[in-house]
Amino acid sequence: MKFPSSLLSLTRFLLLLPFFSSAWLDFSVATNTQPQPQYHDLLHCLCSQEDAICNLIYTAQNSTAYASVLQFSIRNPRFSNNNASSSSSRTKPIAIVTPTTIPQVQSTVLCSRKHGLHLRVRSGGHDFEGASYASLSSPFVLLDLVNLRSVTVDVPSKSAWAQSGAVLAEVYHSIASASRTLAFPAGLCPTVGLGGHISGGGYGTTLRKFGMAADNIRDALLVDADGRVLDRAAMGEDVFWAIRGGGGNTYGIVVSWKLKLVRVPLRLSAFTVSRTASSDAEMTKLVDRYQRVTDKLPDDLMILVMIGAVDQVQAAFQVMYLGGKERLLRVMNESFPELGLKEEDCKEMSWIESVLHFANYPSNSTRTDSPISFAKLKAKSDYVGTPLPESALQGIWSRVHQVEAGAALLHLIPHGGMMSRISDSSTPYPYRAGTVYKIQYYVAWSGEQKEVEERHLGWIRKLHEFLTPFVSKNPRGAYANSRDLDLGMNDPTGETSYEQARVWGEQYFKHNFERLARVKAAIDPSNFFRNEQSVPPLSM
Repeated sequence: MKFPSSLLSLTRFLLLLPFFSSAWLDFSVATNTQPQPQYHDLLHCLCSQEDAICNLIYTAQNSTAYASVLQFSIRNPRFSNNNASSSSSRTKPIAIVTPTTIPQVQSTVLCSRKHGLHLRVRSGGHDFEGASYASLSSPFVLLDLVNLRSVTVDVPSKSAWAQSGAVLAEVYHSIASASRTLAFPAGLCPTVGLGGHISGGGYGTTLRKFGMAADNIRDALLVDADGRVLDRAAMGEDVFWAIRGGGGNTYGIVVSWKLKLVRVPLRLSAFTVSRTASSDAEMTKLVDRYQRVTDKLPDDLMILVMIGAVDQVQAAFQVMYLGGKERLLRVMNESFPELGLKEEDCKEMSWIESVLHFANYPSNSTRTDSPISFAKLKAKSDYVGTPLPESALQGIWSRVHQVEAGAALLHLIPHGGMMSRISDSSTPYPYRAGTVYKIQYYVAWSGEQKEVEERHLGWIRKLHEFLTPFVSKNPRGAYANSRDLDLGMNDPTGETSYEQARVWGEQYFKHNFERLARVKAAIDPSNFFRNEQSVPPLSM
């Protein structure tokens, strides 16, 4: 595979390549070809509920569409093709159910549980470790929410009901079609599924002004392990708290969310400027200054940085300001003159145009997929509370120059602003006051050879290990939506204890992990909803 030759191309390649439809690829699927014992019982149970659902079930035995339905929203080829690398150790679903109604979701839950089948839930397929559609245990059923994607906007109440299968592009488009001054504070990638995004927290370019996606939810509809449909009042405040950032496929299936919409100006400033330093030392000075001011800027201003190496270390600064460029230039010249921002760098546009800009889509685009090249991907995350010393930055630069890095990228996501004023127990996401920025690490590669994969995995793991002394501690932080199975996994049998799960759980949720485990025990004591890093039940 030919990798990009500029940082902006590398940025698009790395940040968007796992987020586009794998229907463009011709993958062979690693799945069991022989029916499991419960297979026929499941089909009979579901079809006895209503005839319509029979046409929404795909299996390797009875449907030629099984492979394409499975692959449609697999965003990381590591877990899709049948080869000698890590994907061969994952089990694919014995059946895929694509409900079009909430009662069909209820039937799928009840029939799967009745016949002893594990259930996985997929909204957009963006799980970095493939946990929403592949499993280390078997057999299991995949409930794909691809057909549950309606969005209904109510402008007077500044709210919207959106189903979990809707991708962010559909949510944004629906809101912008209803109002030019309302928005929802969520992610940059347009093909991320809403359900998984909110379940892990969800952040975007207005994080410092409005908080996370999970901070802006008013209500939800949850199908629990008993097949009941529960709204906020029925599920109770503890469960409602847990589903907003406590991880997906754990407490039930959230089929719909009531979004709190926020007010944005008709025109705002959104653009990307790239900087290539003449030396690593020069880049160190620029990034060092950035990390000392980024969390202290006005709430209306957010600057994300993407760092990679194409011959030299390069940085792309993504700037989002909820105001005009004249005021922005004054703020930048006062707070961050080292960036050298000029008037011609600044672009004004509407909020929906900014969504397309940061997704690298044409300004008139309505697409939610793209035939962009695929590569396999591994991601990790960290949180920084004290600016990294220059020695740490220099160590990063030396490592991104290494051949083993391949196509590698670091993404710096600033906190501060509203994030510092929201309690660290308001939702399960705990990284609030005291967090300067989050680091997202990516490395991508092509090829089927296991040694190629191991080389790239080794590189990102060594970089992560190198930064241990400089990032958050006790526990070292990680972001739930950047799932990383290197941190630890549940037992495939579902028998993982709370103490075992604390190893990874407290890295994602810190002190909130115990409350999540007690909520789990109340809403799903049998641990029906589970995956490699779902929260296990902790009884009183």
